[in-house]
Amino acid sequence: MTETTSTPRTRMSAADRRDALIRAAVPAFADAGLHGTAVSTITDTVGVTQPYAFSLFKTKKGLFLAAVEHGFDRVEETFRAAAAGAAAGERLAAMGQAYVGLLEDRALLRLQLQAYAASGDDDVRAVVHRRYAQLYTLVRELSGAGPEDLRRFFGDGMLLNVAAAVDLPLFADDEAWLSDCVPEAGGAAAGGGSSSAPAPS
Repeated sequence: MTETTSTPRTRMSAADRRDALIRAAVPAFADAGLHGTAVSTITDTVGVTQPYAFSLFKTKKGLFLAAVEHGFDRVEETFRAAAAGAAAGERLAAMGQAYVGLLEDRALLRLQLQAYAASGDDDVRAVVHRRYAQLYTLVRELSGAGPEDLRRFFGDGMLLNVAAAVDLPLFADDEAWLSDCVPEAGGAAAGGGSSSAPAPS
């Protein structure tokens, strides 16, 4: 009789499970938002129980906020890396270009928009307010840019968020207004920044 052997499953640490839940929460909340997402959708993806998830995040909103914080962390990491590789006078443009690439992660983009939409909730608004202000301060410190350039950076970036979310670049051949609407190369970003419209994935 042939003996069969099975590969033992590697047990995840509590920290790994928490991280896995946050990563699974990003596309789930991006699709259905804070109130439309079932926690079971997230826990089933990771292979843990809902009570376990609640033991880590207390509530569904707690998990949503952890996912939002993760999204802002991603943007900050992207900006730090871009600025580190650019000359002093080119850091703002480098961060904008890096943000365009980040927008190709459609789940991360849509989660950002869901966070803004859910900011009628006091707890969500407090986190988004704090992290957006923190992001603004980071961009200012990394780039040395003044108020006018920073306003353009974040304003252009918010426009890029909308363009990527609704696939505006796909209509560029048919709608001439887009050439005036979408920020040109060398512009900036919002919640991240930009220079040219991203090509949504």
